[in-house]
Amino acid sequence: MVARQVDEQISARFPVGRRLRVLDVGPGQGTQALRLARAGHEVTGLESDPRMVGALREALAAEPEGIRERVRIIEGDGRDTGAHFLPGTFDIVLCHGVLMYVPEPDPMLAGLARVLAPGGVLSLLVRNADALAMRPGLSGDWDTALAAFDSPAYTNRIGLRVRADRLETLTATLAGIGAPLQTWYGVRVFSDLASDGAAVPADLDRLLAAEERAGRTDPYRAVAALLHLCGVRGG
Repeated sequence: MVARQVDEQISARFPVGRRLRVLDVGPGQGTQALRLARAGHEVTGLESDPRMVGALREALAAEPEGIRERVRIIEGDGRDTGAHFLPGTFDIVLCHGVLMYVPEPDPMLAGLARVLAPGGVLSLLVRNADALAMRPGLSGDWDTALAAFDSPAYTNRIGLRVRADRLETLTATLAGIGAPLQTWYGVRVFSDLASDGAAVPADLDRLLAAEERAGRTDPYRAVAALLHLCGVRGG
């Protein structure tokens, strides 16, 4: 879903066939980074976890030479982009599934905006603090659901205590750092209760179609488990 939305933002803002400079902050095993490299873009992965760096290098090694040449891997923290890159270096910055681990995200987001070229896209994927009660509530975990109304902190699926973000707050932050919000989507409106090891449903195409529609439609997108926000750098 997010990949399709990123492609939509690319096609809406950049000429067809243009090779874009992409920074993927926290690329993990490189699913998104490799997909964009296969599409012809130049991708830099900035990853702070040495284990993920190793996994990304292993995944990259399995790719054809032409794709390997388009991917650069740097071991570093997304909060230190100023130490690694000059202002205006990238056309797209992806920060997906990272902000929940950052106690104070505003300085990091300001740094990400600075390395964007004018007209560049800042793509954020965050846990939706305004819908934190949905998953435990639908599961019948009433204590956790009630607590979710009062705090953006939650325990994620790998057992870590992390933080969710609110659309209103991030909208204000993006405006303040010169990359105002242009569009946003909900992600995992209907499928958030599925377990990580669940079998792929036979009607996957219909599920994806429903998720795609809900992720663009009010009021459904507002209660999605995740929010995908796209800000555009001014100038």
